[in-house]
Amino acid sequence: MLAARYHRPGPPDVLRLEEVPDPVPRPGQVLVRVRATSVNGGEVHLRSGRMRFATVGRRTLGVGMDLAGVVEAVGDGVTDLRSGQRVWGVLPALAALAPLGAAAELVVVDADRLGIVPDLLDDAGAVALLGGGTTSMTALFTHGRLQEGHRVLVRGAAGGVGYVAVQLAHAAGAHVTAVARGSAAGHVRDLGADVVLDYRAPLPVHLERFDLVLDTVGGSGLGRFRRLVAPGGRMVTIAATTLPAAAAVVASAVHGSRRVRFFSGNPTRTDLAALSEHVQQGHLRPVVATSWPLAQIADAHRAMEAGGAVGKHVVMVA
Repeated sequence: MLAARYHRPGPPDVLRLEEVPDPVPRPGQVLVRVRATSVNGGEVHLRSGRMRFATVGRRTLGVGMDLAGVVEAVGDGVTDLRSGQRVWGVLPALAALAPLGAAAELVVVDADRLGIVPDLLDDAGAVALLGGGTTSMTALFTHGRLQEGHRVLVRGAAGGVGYVAVQLAHAAGAHVTAVARGSAAGHVRDLGADVVLDYRAPLPVHLERFDLVLDTVGGSGLGRFRRLVAPGGRMVTIAATTLPAAAAVVASAVHGSRRVRFFSGNPTRTDLAALSEHVQQGHLRPVVATSWPLAQIADAHRAMEAGGAVGKHVVMVA
């Protein structure tokens, strides 16, 4: 089969399509023929070399974390999935350090990390919602304890996680303030944001405090947004992948009422079923920023790094 891989960190051009042996499912696993995957921020950080500490000693890495596809075969003990079913799922976080990712013609996934794709979604739409949707649900409802009437700020609201979080928070009855590029304001407002702030402009002086701040950007700006959390409120980040962001998370531990909570999602079938329910209830719609064939996955990574788009950058495998 063909798989996208790289053998040293660097620009998107380090990505190569290579022929590798077809994977074989072990007991409890499923072999999936991948139809679509997407580009995620964490894997771009790894591929670019900005997280070299995590890749020390690893010579070959794959790319792609989320996938939509069709069951090709099942391993021993798998009785609830069968060949030909449309499935979606997210590989575990440590798979980002494996020699094969979801940007491949075939992938092996633990059965409990796969769910049935909602009929309302095609393959591109499925991966456009998948990773951002499961991450947003965990950030907003599990760690953020979002409730109706809460004031929520989403930083990076046009990105692959942020644009889904805006929709989910709006559907939950929250007042949503979105921080995004000014050119994306209209689109983000259409997704449910009540207020859209341009990330390049200074924050308004009299901006009210928030019950929940969801940060999808990280970097040195994390501390600035933490100050917008109301006493007793929460800040959740998925982007503490740089030293300034990690330092801000650690420093916040001494201020319990405004502590920053960081997590890395590992969704299970239960999470996928909850996401499917949101889709079926009309709470979510996918936004595909760009779509590329597997042979042009380097272009998909370049588009991700260029920024300025709303939604997910999708890679069509089949």
